[in-house]
Amino acid sequence: MIVALIFTCILVVIFFIWSLVFFKSYQLNQYKIKKFLDDILLFHFSFGDKNKIIWTKRFVRFSIVYVIFSFLIFFLITYFIKIVALVILNIIVIFLLSPLIVCIVHFFMLPTEQFIKQIYILRAKAKLKKKKIIKIGITGSYGKTSTKNILTHILEKQYKVCVTPLNYNTEMGITKTILDKLDDHDIFIAEMGARKKYDIKKVADIVRPDIAIITTIGKAHLESFKTISEIEKTKFELCESLQTEGKAIFNGDSKSTTKLYKKFKGNKFLTNIPQSFAYAQNIKCSNKGSDFDLIIDGKVLKVHTRLLGEININNIVTASACAYILQVPQQDIIDAILTLPATEHRLQIIRENPVVIDDSYNSNEIGFKQALEVLTKFKGKKIVVTPGIVELGKEQSTINFKLGSQIADVADFIIIMNEVNKNDLYCGAISHNFNRKNIFFANTRKKQQEILQLLVNENSIVLFENDLPDNYK
Repeated sequence: MIVALIFTCILVVIFFIWSLVFFKSYQLNQYKIKKFLDDILLFHFSFGDKNKIIWTKRFVRFSIVYVIFSFLIFFLITYFIKIVALVILNIIVIFLLSPLIVCIVHFFMLPTEQFIKQIYILRAKAKLKKKKIIKIGITGSYGKTSTKNILTHILEKQYKVCVTPLNYNTEMGITKTILDKLDDHDIFIAEMGARKKYDIKKVADIVRPDIAIITTIGKAHLESFKTISEIEKTKFELCESLQTEGKAIFNGDSKSTTKLYKKFKGNKFLTNIPQSFAYAQNIKCSNKGSDFDLIIDGKVLKVHTRLLGEININNIVTASACAYILQVPQQDIIDAILTLPATEHRLQIIRENPVVIDDSYNSNEIGFKQALEVLTKFKGKKIVVTPGIVELGKEQSTINFKLGSQIADVADFIIIMNEVNKNDLYCGAISHNFNRKNIFFANTRKKQQEILQLLVNENSIVLFENDLPDNYK
């Protein structure tokens, strides 16, 4: 009995360490079993260290149950089976079936997790209901986080603002922000993300916003949404969850957003289209930033920002329109735009000699093109480091081929990261007569750095465009 217990404890420790790679995929896929199993079946294991396991309360609960479950299995094997060879065989089988055990523990814990989740959500709703606070919801395919950060910076000139941090844009991310961060604030800003129908409705029903902001809508998460029409319907759920006298602001730089603007029957504002409520004109961009005339409600504000790219200007216009509606003085808007910090990993210059532009966060087709446009503003040896973009469903190959050809028109050297879009980017580049000798491949950051050390000099401009989580090879 004692020998069996000791041996079982040793096995459980080894088994738990072995299982960490599966745990990581499980968490990276947001506890979605179907996506987790898809990764396992495709051998997309997460061995890297770009996305480490986050030991949330939920994950700790899962791990405890996983350990108890594996302890019982190993104890039964070691205590009741007396043939050594058979014990070893059973242990090997259990190790190989560890992804299945992850699934079993997931479904065992699901009712408990759903109950805990609902308790937290009800507490967050009750807390919001007690407060007299302006609530703003922001959604869209691209530009959510940047618009949120810009808007927060402008509003802080006049208001005390509570905002969802980083990409806390799910039900529990928003709920946690309300419960942990919201205090005597004037405004609450919630970024709202979605990967399937009704995701926005769930988070919007928690917040019940007074103002909805719809940023650019495009081909993001097509793997789960399937069609652009489904994306539009899901984003429109935010407008449908507005308070009775709520206002909706639509960033009109995409056809889908303009379509939703026309569909919405309430109090609404359109931006980034000439003669709309707010737009930019006389734009002059350089590697030092952007100067433009910001037109809001017919008034002309001459502004300068250190941010790069048209996509950032569009986000500034939309955020400024919201601030204007909330009666932030025009001069405060101008001053806030002047001092806007770059959003981390979004067209952020992180080094000046040589120039290094970090646009590695969650790239998309529109943002990718904008980053290449920014690259043309610089003089010198241009190097693009990218794995392409993912989660585009059936269009992924076509879009990455096109991006490869666009890189070829701008860059002098290309470093293609990861395997997932390798061939499409390569073929796209050489289709535009790009020198094959100037295309390099790297599957690790170490290899990437070795190549960069050979290529970079003081006149180089390096653009890091997108980064993929560890469950992509």
